[in-house]
Amino acid sequence: MAIREQRIPEKNIFLDKQSGKDFDRPQYKKLVRRMKKDDLLYIKSIDRLGRNYGEILEQWRVLTKEKGIDIVVLDMPLLDTRRGKDLMGTFLSDIVLQILSFVAENERVNIRQRQAEGIAAAKARGVRFGRPPRPLPENFHSAYRRWKAKKITGTAAAKECGMALSTFRYRAAMYKEKKQS
Repeated sequence: MAIREQRIPEKNIFLDKQSGKDFDRPQYKKLVRRMKKDDLLYIKSIDRLGRNYGEILEQWRVLTKEKGIDIVVLDMPLLDTRRGKDLMGTFLSDIVLQILSFVAENERVNIRQRQAEGIAAAKARGVRFGRPPRPLPENFHSAYRRWKAKKITGTAAAKECGMALSTFRYRAAMYKEKKQS
């Protein structure tokens, strides 16, 4: 919405719907390929550009120095490369960029840590992740016994049960464990 308020044509708006952990994003790559000298890039905030401190600084350098484009960060007026092209202006925007890049990466680290803690807590409470396993086919017990007795191969048993060999082996291990407990 903030970008659209700048009256930028839809064809010039690039939006990736994936993590900003790195710059290996299809729409970002397309944007960079299209940008040319003296173009103007609007970004809502630095953390929308990326979340890796070093890579944000590198991409900023590539865009502004190598490609010769100007960048405006909407929620941080100090990060507007159209203004302050003198030494002091460049120095101030570099400092602000470094601070905000650090904050963006630090937030990503915090999010991952909180996510890991949440998953661990949920697992400790017995929450199971993923979809529930399909019920075993009716002939699984028979195929399993013949496979264990080496009367048929694992591939044949898996085929009988209508599953991949790796799935059959996994389910067989779970079946054996359940029988022993």
